[in-house]
Amino acid sequence: MKANDEIKVEERLEDITGITCIYVPVNDVYESIQWYQNNLGYQPANNDRVEPGMVMAVLNFPDRNGILPSPGLRQVVPALFLHQSDEEGGRLRFSWSLDSGKPHAMACFITPRIQELIERFKENGVNILGERVTSGPNITFADPDGNIWEAWQP
Repeated sequence: MKANDEIKVEERLEDITGITCIYVPVNDVYESIQWYQNNLGYQPANNDRVEPGMVMAVLNFPDRNGILPSPGLRQVVPALFLHQSDEEGGRLRFSWSLDSGKPHAMACFITPRIQELIERFKENGVNILGERVTSGPNITFADPDGNIWEAWQP
């Protein structure tokens, strides 16, 4: 793009204002809801009924007062849409040659209290794949279905 073709930011509409959801393939939606509640604090959206045999669920992070967010144009923390996967499944991860071809996370959560999160993970038997310090402490972990996530404290 040539310099004289640049569009001034204040003169144009935003194209993207956030991420509303991440679709997560799981084997058992009911059990996965409990895992995401216990380990990451996600809660079922809209007071949805949680029962065995579910094939889909929407989970949100409540705010510090326990209130679930209303959907809108600006979504700071994406909802998780848990979907029962087919027999072949499919997991959220990829291999990265810069990391010796090990499976890599598809998303990274931000936390102000990573040490508390790590301790909770250890107490709950979460599959911790690695811990490191880059520009802040970071932990890589997997849910019971093998979906790989990271959490980072800036």
